[in-house]
Amino acid sequence: MKILAIGDVVGSAGLDYLASKLWGFRNTNAIDFCVVNGENATDISGVSRTDALKIFDAGADVITLGNHTFGRRDIYDLLDENESIIRPANYPVGVPGVGYTISRVSGYRILTANLLGTVNMTAEACPFRTIDAILDRENGSHDIALIDFHAEATSEKIALGRYLDGRVSAVFGTHTHVATADEQILPHGTAYITDLGMTGPTDGVLGVSYDIIISKFLTHMPYRFKVADGDCKAHGIIVDINESDGHARSVKRITF
Repeated sequence: MKILAIGDVVGSAGLDYLASKLWGFRNTNAIDFCVVNGENATDISGVSRTDALKIFDAGADVITLGNHTFGRRDIYDLLDENESIIRPANYPVGVPGVGYTISRVSGYRILTANLLGTVNMTAEACPFRTIDAILDRENGSHDIALIDFHAEATSEKIALGRYLDGRVSAVFGTHTHVATADEQILPHGTAYITDLGMTGPTDGVLGVSYDIIISKFLTHMPYRFKVADGDCKAHGIIVDINESDGHARSVKRITF
């Protein structure tokens, strides 16, 4: 089974680009299932209900989120209504939404889980213990397991990949918006990459107008972020997974 994972969608420019390109890319590459991180799709912070539905229409089967999950209040109801949009599973009990979902594709069951890192992020429950509990709870209920780890520290991402090696099909990092060149299949069969990159304008700083970010570094003053101008790209990976054992056959970094 071919899985496509797409990095953080940034602003309306990234969303429009995804809507114009994703279905064509899926069809050309015979993609069976697509996960898109959408946490920056609206005004660079959070995703609105309307924009989340646009991401589904664009070709996402599951939307994952991150530290800006609750940046837009109009997403709260959708998080409770639609289990195909998931927020980090290690948020406190009682917040809207769910932290993982199980989808059915061509007779196979795909578990997708979302986790938030703890290094230089708002402290949440331990992501390592959280995913342990999910995998124990759902033992036998899925054939393939995918983990979006939305985290700042590369060390934390790599450590989680090693921790889950052989127990899940793929671990891919999001949040830092720069695609890393360390895609690999770990020794026990888990596909891994530290960061998928982003979907949005490339003529900026992580999708934001570079002049704003430079001014912020120079003055340390608050600024309202604006999505950068210029051409867009989408970054991510394609993982080919053996349905019989859930292990990855290959992982390839992609740009379109």
